[in-house]
Amino acid sequence: MNEDMRIIFNNLLAASDFINSLKVLKQMRQSFLFGEKIRPLTEQEIELLKNQGNRALDWTKIRVAEDFKTDFIHNNSFFGECVLGVFAGALKQLDADSSLPDGIYNSTLADCEIGSRCLIKDNGLISRYLIKDNVIVADCGSLTAAKGCTYGNGMEMVLGIETGGREVVSFADLDIITAGRVATRQHDQNLQKAYRDFVGEYIDSVRFDYGIVQSGTVVRDTRCIKDSYIGEHALIHGAALIRNCTILSNTDEQTEISHGAFVENSCVQWGCEVTSMAIVADSVLTEHSHVERHAKVTSSIIGPNTGIAEGEVTCCLVGPFVGFHHQALLIAAIWPEGKGNVAYGANVGSNHTSRAPDQEIFCGEGVFFGLGTNIKFPSDFSGAPYSIIATGVSTSPQKIEFPFSLIHSPSLKYTEIPSHFNEIIPAWVLSDNIYTIMRNEGKYKKRNKARRSSFEFAVFRPDIMDKVLKARDRLCNVKTEKAVYSEKDIPGLGKNFMQEKKRREAIAAYNFYIEYYCLSGLRDRIEELLSAGQKDRIAALYSKKTDNTLWEHQRGLINNEKYSQRSIPENLERLIVLLQKIARDTYKAKEKDDIRGEKIIRDYKATYTQAADDGFIVAAKQETEKTVTRIKELIARLAAV
Repeated sequence: MNEDMRIIFNNLLAASDFINSLKVLKQMRQSFLFGEKIRPLTEQEIELLKNQGNRALDWTKIRVAEDFKTDFIHNNSFFGECVLGVFAGALKQLDADSSLPDGIYNSTLADCEIGSRCLIKDNGLISRYLIKDNVIVADCGSLTAAKGCTYGNGMEMVLGIETGGREVVSFADLDIITAGRVATRQHDQNLQKAYRDFVGEYIDSVRFDYGIVQSGTVVRDTRCIKDSYIGEHALIHGAALIRNCTILSNTDEQTEISHGAFVENSCVQWGCEVTSMAIVADSVLTEHSHVERHAKVTSSIIGPNTGIAEGEVTCCLVGPFVGFHHQALLIAAIWPEGKGNVAYGANVGSNHTSRAPDQEIFCGEGVFFGLGTNIKFPSDFSGAPYSIIATGVSTSPQKIEFPFSLIHSPSLKYTEIPSHFNEIIPAWVLSDNIYTIMRNEGKYKKRNKARRSSFEFAVFRPDIMDKVLKARDRLCNVKTEKAVYSEKDIPGLGKNFMQEKKRREAIAAYNFYIEYYCLSGLRDRIEELLSAGQKDRIAALYSKKTDNTLWEHQRGLINNEKYSQRSIPENLERLIVLLQKIARDTYKAKEKDDIRGEKIIRDYKATYTQAADDGFIVAAKQETEKTVTRIKELIARLAAV
């Protein structure tokens, strides 16, 4: 595995556009932007510049591009060695309502290079910066850099345990999978050394003596930019501070830092937004994530397509597609799987025992922390993916291993159950809220903007189903049936109790979706063989081993769960029944909102979309009908084989 990681690291070094852009600059001679195609100012040009209100400490240190003209350079001060491009007065669009001719106006420049066709206007100080072609820098306080910039790379982010133990060192191309491996495999010294060595090479590759603004970028009304690299076509507008940062951006994936945002010691990847007075410090925002509306992200890694608004995220590894849109708290969370939600008022942050902030939580894929929940640490919900912690619930430190569960405040008390225990209903999300699961699969596909990260959108897949199988088996293997169960009776319940009725319902729900997973795989495999002209292999589907990993997992379950005792056509007929029930259950899950809403809100029908008209419900119904038709055609084709 560590050899594989070394290959991954080497590929990252070779493929990084960020590193390659710096490599090109470092190889230039005489001028970083123009190479050898520069010259000193003529005496006539110096006089013209002076007459236009410009001054320089030493005019001999000012060099210019070969076709340089003085016309659009007014009222500036030059210090040290500066290189200037060509400015012809072409209009540059400042915003939707105003434009100005390119050139350099009312600014102080020191030891910097300005590319051609730039608009540099009304800036306090630009020092040790390379500003490439077609850039706007207007009405800014300062852009300054010291020698030896590393642009926020190499920062040690403390994840999970605030007192240390899961540190991950930052680099601009970091992805959530690599971060998860490094954070959760601290015992693997070879991996840790390989990672540290790689980041050391990465930092050596990016270290440079200038700040950089790449071509096409707009920097406006920003107080201070220091020691930073700003990628192509980024928009920096009204930021409070950008210090020691890498901002990756390109034409199609514009990154925006705006409206009072504060970004320090951080790496911000393509298509990200930090806006409306948000704070990002000592962190990495991976592609197409965003932080907004006063949110605070410190010492954390935020996954692709995840949004943080208003609340606080500290010492966290947060995976993709997490919704965090209101005032809430997430501290010391290891959540690389993402796809969950943190609702308003959720306090997922009890990492301090009054002795030290040394506790953490493993959140688990798709977990929903409801309104006003209080989650005490340490906790591990990674064995309970797609579970819901209901509104107002306070959970004790625990480990839960029942996927698709609902944890809620108990309506009944039992003398044998501690009073602080909540009630858990395993598989409730499958039996009573399948709309959420089915909708999420499509929602994440539709909303995904990331181009460099790959995601598994399917909820029913081998690693999730293995957790379902283990949970189902624990429920089945009770020694004595009781009215109510706790962790002593059934491992994995955590600090919760479960009623006997809910145990039986959970077994049925788990069994239903195990069967659905297997038979869906059977259908896919048959279609694959038929399309490949290998219909002769269908008869041995249950018994013949293949090199298809997913199908092998499904085939093994088909045999273990005795579905192989049915013929292939019988299993396909059974799949039709399962699909039609899922469609009905999906509709019922949404319809519950309508039934309740009409009882409470007078004009509910007039103002809310009813289940029958819900876009996802309509699409799901149509897809089910198409799938059922396709399965019937498969059955007919098999009968003709």
